[in-house]
Amino acid sequence: MSYGFASSTPQQTTDPRPLRKSRFLFAQDSLALHSGRMPPPIRAVIFDFDGLVVDTESTGYLTWKEIFDEHGHHLPIERYAQVVGSGFNVSYDPRRDLEQLTGLDFDWDEREVRRRDREHSLRHSLTALPGVVDLLVEAAALTLRTAIASSSPRSWIDSWMEQLSLGDHFHHISTVDDTGRVKPDPSIFLHAAESMGVSPDEVVIFEDSLNGLRAAQAAGMRCIVAPGPMTRHLDFTGAWKQVSSLTEVSLRDFM
Repeated sequence: MSYGFASSTPQQTTDPRPLRKSRFLFAQDSLALHSGRMPPPIRAVIFDFDGLVVDTESTGYLTWKEIFDEHGHHLPIERYAQVVGSGFNVSYDPRRDLEQLTGLDFDWDEREVRRRDREHSLRHSLTALPGVVDLLVEAAALTLRTAIASSSPRSWIDSWMEQLSLGDHFHHISTVDDTGRVKPDPSIFLHAAESMGVSPDEVVIFEDSLNGLRAAQAAGMRCIVAPGPMTRHLDFTGAWKQVSSLTEVSLRDFM
């Protein structure tokens, strides 16, 4: 899911600020990707963040599983996976789920402070997932533009860029703060592409979630899926490619 906000404040899926038409025209013009014509060589690479660059999805799930366990209920991965790459109010909300299971009303503001403290204690052991840094180095050698496009807020991404020392590897970062919408809405991907000055059919996206794949498809962009522990059980039919790890990918193959 998107972290740093969704567990305490439901994320809006509509934005009173209209996106410029060019973003949606980009998506329409890039449908050559699905028409059988050979797409152009890539000029930019867009990375999802949570679960793709670093496995915050597993630690986020663990904190919610512990809350459910405290109240005598199990939170299956399959149920929680609905929010991976998106936000609680889009498809599933563990707060509402637990209240329905227990018949209790919770002080979620207080509970969220404790959950975030637990999550913070877990994040210190996390590092960039295998293949991420190698792909960023390869992208720089090939003079490709690179971006993060995440349903999480910018403050969450910035804190991780500092912890992982990855900020200098990215030309641009697009988050829910830029569009007011979360995946599977395509606006974050379209915002990132437009900000880098490339069209959707010149982009390859790396994702780990079904919500991210659906957003990429809606944006008319090629998507390589590298599922993580929270999403390996899902069906990623329609992905341009699916790999078990980013270590299996070389950007030179797409040039």
